[in-house]
Amino acid sequence: MSKLSPIINVEDLLKLNPLEIILIDARAGINAEENYKAEHLKGARYVDLNKDLATVEDPANGGRHPLPSLSKFSEVLSKLGISPSSHIVIYDDKNGSNAAARFWWMLRSAGHEKVQVLNGGLQEAVKAGFSISSEKENFETTEKYPISEWKLKTADIEEVEKARNNSDNIVIDVRDKNRFDGLTEPLDLIAGHIPGAVNVPFSENLDENGLFKSSKILNDKYSEVLKDKSSENTIVHCGSGVTACHTLLAMDYAGIEIPKLYVGSWSEWSRNDREMATKKSE
Repeated sequence: MSKLSPIINVEDLLKLNPLEIILIDARAGINAEENYKAEHLKGARYVDLNKDLATVEDPANGGRHPLPSLSKFSEVLSKLGISPSSHIVIYDDKNGSNAAARFWWMLRSAGHEKVQVLNGGLQEAVKAGFSISSEKENFETTEKYPISEWKLKTADIEEVEKARNNSDNIVIDVRDKNRFDGLTEPLDLIAGHIPGAVNVPFSENLDENGLFKSSKILNDKYSEVLKDKSSENTIVHCGSGVTACHTLLAMDYAGIEIPKLYVGSWSEWSRNDREMATKKSE
C-alpha cells in the first residue's frame, strides 16, 4: 500500500464518505472555540491547542506549548472518538499553520499513520461548497488510545545548544523574518533568535493562494536548505513548537524524512540564560 499523503485537497475530501473519516477543527487563538461553535465544517469535532495539545507549565521549562503527557494525549484522542484505525482529516483557519499541523505531528508521533491536513483549511473548504454547521456534533468516545512513546524525534534545549555551533547540524527557525531579526515580538519576552539558526519562514511553504506548493517544489527547496544534513542532524523550531510543525508537514509532503522538533522553541530559549541574537546585539 502506498503511503497516505499528509496533505489532502478539498476536492478529494469531498469524495470521501463522511462516515469513514473523523474531521477535526483545530483552529486556535482568541475565541477559537466560540468561532467553531458558530460555524464549522459539518461533522467536525473541536480540539483545543492549549487544553488538548499542550500542557500549562512554566514557559522557561518547555516553552509556551509543551507536549502533554502520553496518558493525557491518549485521553484526548479517546474523547474525540479516535481509535488506531481512524482516518483523520484536520483543518484550521490559518492554512494548516496554526494547530492543524501540530495535531498532525502529535498523531504521527503517537504512531497514527492515517492522518491528513486539509490543504487551504477552513476557507478553502467553504469556497469549495463544503457543508457548514453551527450544530453540536454528537459522536461516541472510544477506549483509551494505546500510546507507548513519542515516535518522532525531538530536541531539548541542551541539544540545540550543541547543534547551533556544529557545522554538521542545522537549526531552522520558521518564524517570519521580522521576528527572527528581532524587529518585532508579539508573544515572547525578548525579540531575536537563537544564534547560529537559519531563518526559513513557514509561510514559504505556501503559494499565493495559501495552498501548499507542490511536493517537488518543496523537495527542491528543502534539499537546498538542508544540503547534505540528515534528519538526525536537523532541528526545526518556531516560537512555541506549533508552527514549526507546518514545516515538518511540508517536509514530509516533500518526501523528506521528518527532522527533530524543538518543542520549547524561542519561548523557552529566550527565558533562559542562553546566548541570544537580538537587534541590540548587532
